[in-house]
Amino acid sequence: MDVDLLVVGGGPIGLATAIEGVRAGLTVAVIERRGTPVDKACGEGLMPAARSALERLGVEAPGREFTGIRYLAPGRDALARFRQGPGLGVRRTTLSAALSARADAVGVKRLDAVAGAPALRPDGVELAGVTASWLVAADGLHSPLRRALGLHREPSPQVRPRYGLRRHFRTAPWSDVVEVHWSGRAEAYVTPVADDLVGVAVLGPGDGTRFDDRLAEFPQLRERLAGAEPASAVRGAGPLRQRATRRVAGRALLVGDAAGYVDALTGEGLSVGLACGRELVRCVVEGRPQDYERAWLRATRRYRLLTGALLYAAQRPALRRTVVPAAERLPWLFERIVDQLG
Repeated sequence: MDVDLLVVGGGPIGLATAIEGVRAGLTVAVIERRGTPVDKACGEGLMPAARSALERLGVEAPGREFTGIRYLAPGRDALARFRQGPGLGVRRTTLSAALSARADAVGVKRLDAVAGAPALRPDGVELAGVTASWLVAADGLHSPLRRALGLHREPSPQVRPRYGLRRHFRTAPWSDVVEVHWSGRAEAYVTPVADDLVGVAVLGPGDGTRFDDRLAEFPQLRERLAGAEPASAVRGAGPLRQRATRRVAGRALLVGDAAGYVDALTGEGLSVGLACGRELVRCVVEGRPQDYERAWLRATRRYRLLTGALLYAAQRPALRRTVVPAAERLPWLFERIVDQLG
């Protein structure tokens, strides 16, 4: 099989990049060994920018709208609404199925195969029996392709690794916003994803704490969920911090989590990944793939700065205790930050 663009990874960003490629006139194939829909541990909240990007691609996923973000700590409460319209809480499997259906509809070729190591040539790439002009690594947080291409960079030893755990509960959402509960060590994100379902994602240090024990650190949330039936198994992800030396190596380009990831604190992962997928395709179509590195740095700058700053505070107890009180005392600043994230 010969194609213009070969995408490794059939997660949301891989499929969205493939759809972008077809819309730009390229022939595209996606390699994914996991069956559809693909699930992963995540907060499942699409910020308004991500929702708009998916609508532009013709992707429709049913879910539950949310209108902003609320930070909560014992005795503290800070709320900020989006100015650009609502976000959408949607199950990751539902989003995966919607993207998969759209990819099939626009003509993305699908391959069920293990990617392996690519053979890079000056005029193209060979991988899993496919010859392509360009290779896109969209194979996730622990991207094997990032390592195979020599682009992996170990995180700084000063950054303590963080992990995420997620489970769904069968209960009607009690709020029209995403709640972020803060404890002394972790954060719990509550996202409405259906009329009778909420997703709870807990982020914190990788110390082996089980989901139920971690949830016990949030008394207010635990009370809300009392009696609610778990509606999914616990899924985990991490360590979250991942780095790449660069995003372009010859005819191979990195996108999504494979290109580098800071943390899930601000919920921007999908928004940023979708924007970068669009920039990647633009650079390839224009015959200037070397421009993608600058485009990636520009598209991710706000995410890297805001998430990095919040992560810095979150990992230092004295600063961590000030996050929610500061958001409560300075609502105009909190609203501006949430608006930027949205």
